[in-house]
Amino acid sequence: MLNRNDPFELRRLQMTRRAFFSRTSAGVGAAALAALDQSRGFASTGQSVGGLPNLPHHAPKAKRAIYLFMSGAPSQMDMWDHKPEMADWFDKDLPESIRKGQRLTTMTSGQDRFPIAPSIYKFAPHGSAGTMASELVPHMANKVDEIALVKSMYTEAINHDPAITYICTGNQLPGKASLGAWLNYGLGSENENLPAFVVMTATWTGRKEAQALYNRLWGSGFLPSKYQGVALRSSGDPVLYLSNPDGIDASVRRRMLDSLSRINASTAERIGDPETNARIAQYEMAFRMQTSVPELTDLSDEPKDVLDLYGPDVLTPGTFANCCLMARRMAERGVRFTQIFHRGWDQHLTLPKDLPNQCRDVDQPSAGLLTDLRRRGLLDDTLVVWGGEFGRTIYCQGKLTNTNYGRDHHPKCFTVWLAGAGVQGGVVHGETDEFGYNIVNDPVHIRDLNATILHLMGIDHERFTYPFQGLDQKLTGVEESRVVNEILA
Repeated sequence: MLNRNDPFELRRLQMTRRAFFSRTSAGVGAAALAALDQSRGFASTGQSVGGLPNLPHHAPKAKRAIYLFMSGAPSQMDMWDHKPEMADWFDKDLPESIRKGQRLTTMTSGQDRFPIAPSIYKFAPHGSAGTMASELVPHMANKVDEIALVKSMYTEAINHDPAITYICTGNQLPGKASLGAWLNYGLGSENENLPAFVVMTATWTGRKEAQALYNRLWGSGFLPSKYQGVALRSSGDPVLYLSNPDGIDASVRRRMLDSLSRINASTAERIGDPETNARIAQYEMAFRMQTSVPELTDLSDEPKDVLDLYGPDVLTPGTFANCCLMARRMAERGVRFTQIFHRGWDQHLTLPKDLPNQCRDVDQPSAGLLTDLRRRGLLDDTLVVWGGEFGRTIYCQGKLTNTNYGRDHHPKCFTVWLAGAGVQGGVVHGETDEFGYNIVNDPVHIRDLNATILHLMGIDHERFTYPFQGLDQKLTGVEESRVVNEILA
């Protein structure tokens, strides 16, 4: 007899030939609608449904999280990591004693020189502690007393795809479960009519060439497929295959789903593949989302003073401003994890042309999101994270002039910020050397960042595991990682 509490037996069944074909027959439509496996009748009450019975491990500071991901790697020394000494080093070579033979990308490994490119942007002190911030981020500069600025992040990955895969899933190799999928699996949902994990990809106005984003970045990996993120689109149906086909009304759809559910339930009883039950839940979620998603995306009830917080692009679908407002609306409806990807931060050659555009895209909306959450009493239990996959070099890639420079990938140090639930505002954690090249105090690995996010959500990253391929898989892997308590309230 099948033991449904034995994860090894369930995984063995999932890999049978019959289960394989059953699972693949669900198609891309079911995958796009993956969300919950809950009973009907539950809406946004603030109570969690689903998740693991032993979670949370401790009282959570955050009920939900919003992750603002700057894909392509923002230039930390042009935004947050002020290095005034570099003005005297213009066009001088980065000393080998600083570079220390660091691994380089193929884009700069052939350069004869590594000329230092000081930032051309003005910095000024802000907030009660005089935190330095660039003129590129005037709105977030006024929020420094509300954020914890971590200037000592680092990673081993030096190219985009492995780096973004690493920070999103805990491993440079594809196939692992994403952070949002882990949270969905562990904590369940506060709203059965919306997915627990939603992803948006915003438009951008910087460098038009941008790194691809693959859905494995919000995928469920070895976890059941119902835990993967649902992509919310800016045009057409917000979620693919959500609308009924022509000639099919809600009553017909309901009868069809009831019949399909009976067939799938019979299949689940006969085969025992948990993915069959996931498929039933996906279809039911899709039916409920036909009402909840249009209400979510209708911004006509937002007052002007709220729209003004996010800037002039807020009503343009797909913009970062629009996505941030959508993230707030999802937070108040109980969506567990929202991730916004903003591309175009890969400024190799024309940083002064492209970086200001990128910052204009995200600066006011990010600050507006914090203000909006605080006004509504949501920031106290909502975690907000901002950052990319690695940083950028102090030396120039290509030709350096007084008005133009580019920067290559730099995994050895970069900056992220956190705000909201459980985060101590006004803190600057970590320090880099005078060249902004190496960490000199309080290094924070991306595993530590993920451990800290889990901790704030009430989860001990060491005890949060899933059995797969003979191992107890963890988001933070087997390497040493820690919660960054120094930035917590």
